[in-house]
Amino acid sequence: MAMQFYASPEQVQRDRSEYARKGIARGRSAVVLTYEGGILLVAENITTLRKISEIYDKIGFAAVGRYNEFESLRRAGIRMADVNGYSYDRRDVTGRFLANAYTQTLGAIFTETQKPYEVEICIAQVGASPETDELYRITYDGSVMDEPGFMAMGGQAEAISTVLRERHDGAADLPTALHLAAEALGSVGGENGQARTLDAKQLEVAVLDRRRKGRAFRRIQGAALTTLLEGEKDVPEKELGDVDAAPPPPATDKPTVSAASEEEPNSPESADPAEPADGVNGDGS
Repeated sequence: MAMQFYASPEQVQRDRSEYARKGIARGRSAVVLTYEGGILLVAENITTLRKISEIYDKIGFAAVGRYNEFESLRRAGIRMADVNGYSYDRRDVTGRFLANAYTQTLGAIFTETQKPYEVEICIAQVGASPETDELYRITYDGSVMDEPGFMAMGGQAEAISTVLRERHDGAADLPTALHLAAEALGSVGGENGQARTLDAKQLEVAVLDRRRKGRAFRRIQGAALTTLLEGEKDVPEKELGDVDAAPPPPATDKPTVSAASEEEPNSPESADPAEPADGVNGDGS
């Protein structure tokens, strides 16, 4: 008679944790940090697939790990935020609300399914002042941490966090914060432990700008990103990018007269209604 294999619950949890950590470590890292104008989200990314996204008006999303898994979480978060904002009030959609939802979802997946999600995500909400900014880090097992001003995700997050911890300044301007984020991401992964220099083509960058009304999220890419990485501070505000899917532009003025009513001048319908069309009495007599 074959013996049934048995593993203690503690061993099962350890195996799942190790599996998820190894999967996350294979991907590139991301950092999120505050600066004087809002929250900066930077990910090392050489593909067209997005690691950083907008969730709601003042809320951003960043993730590392397996793309198909955190993409499904991102889409679910957007749907949840839209439904709650429409059903109640837009102010009821907060970063804490979404972080709690992601915590429950990832916790249930980790404990109840055979394979855990290989993801780490960050929910960032920009406030009216630096003191009210919120950064939530949610790990593969549903654990959530409220990070104080900066955080790093990925396989070498500890080394990256060390660079951020030593030099992060919440009062820094955008070019300074971006340069720090790029330097922190480039401090790991080089040959023989050497630091790397990351350029605009290797970075995905977005900000939550507290000075913007309505939707605070916008991407920074192209020439504007190159300029900021070089330390320039005179990039025009309008060139720093926009949201992923901006609302449609205002509709053009619609014609007040239907095209069907523009008849030919010689047609009977176009005759002056003040003069009878039959040329007699106008009553058919």
